[in-house]
Amino acid sequence: MSNSLSLNAFLVKEHVGMFKAANNFDIYDPQSGQIILECREERLGFFTKMLRFTDYKKYTPFHIEIREPNGKTLIHIKRGISIFLSKVSVHDEGDSLLGSFKQKFLSIGGKFDVVDPNDQLLCQLKGKWTGWNFSFGLENVEFGHVSKEWNGFGKELFTSADNYMLTIDESLEADHPLRKLIVAAVMCIDMVLKE
Repeated sequence: MSNSLSLNAFLVKEHVGMFKAANNFDIYDPQSGQIILECREERLGFFTKMLRFTDYKKYTPFHIEIREPNGKTLIHIKRGISIFLSKVSVHDEGDSLLGSFKQKFLSIGGKFDVVDPNDQLLCQLKGKWTGWNFSFGLENVEFGHVSKEWNGFGKELFTSADNYMLTIDESLEADHPLRKLIVAAVMCIDMVLKE
C-alpha cells in the first residue's frame, strides 16, 4: 500500500473555478502541508459535461481517480447514471473491485453502507443532519471521521464550503483495505450528498 494512504489525517481541498464540469481535489498531509494525493475527474463525456451545468447534475455518472503526484493511480471511484439511490464502486490501481457504497433510502443527513466485493457490510457512513460531519463505523466502533472543522495548517485553505478533514482511527492498520474505501468515501460524500 502507498505510504500516503497510511496516514491518519488528510486535508481534502476542492479546486475552485467558475464554469467547471469536472470535480478535482488535492489531498494534503496536514502536518507537513504537502500535497500527497490528487483526485481528478478527467473521463467526462460531452453529454455529461453539458448536464453538469443543469439541474440534472446530481444524476450524472462520474469516474474519479485518486493518484500520487507522480501520476501513479491508487484508487478509481465510479458511478453510473443515478436516478434515486447511488451505488458507487471503488476499484484499486489494477481496476479490481475493492468495495462499494450503497446509499440508504430516507436517511437524515446521509447514510451509506460500505460493502466489500462480496456485498458484505464493512461499516456504515453516517452524516448528522445538524452539520457537515460524517463518521465511518460499525456497532459503535468508529473507524474514521470527516468534518469541515480544522484548526491547524489547513485553516487558511478553508475558503469555500468544499474542503474536508478526514481522520482515520489509528487502530485501522496501514495496509487495511478499508483505508482505501474511507479515503474514497470523501469523494462520494462530495459528489453524491453535496450535489
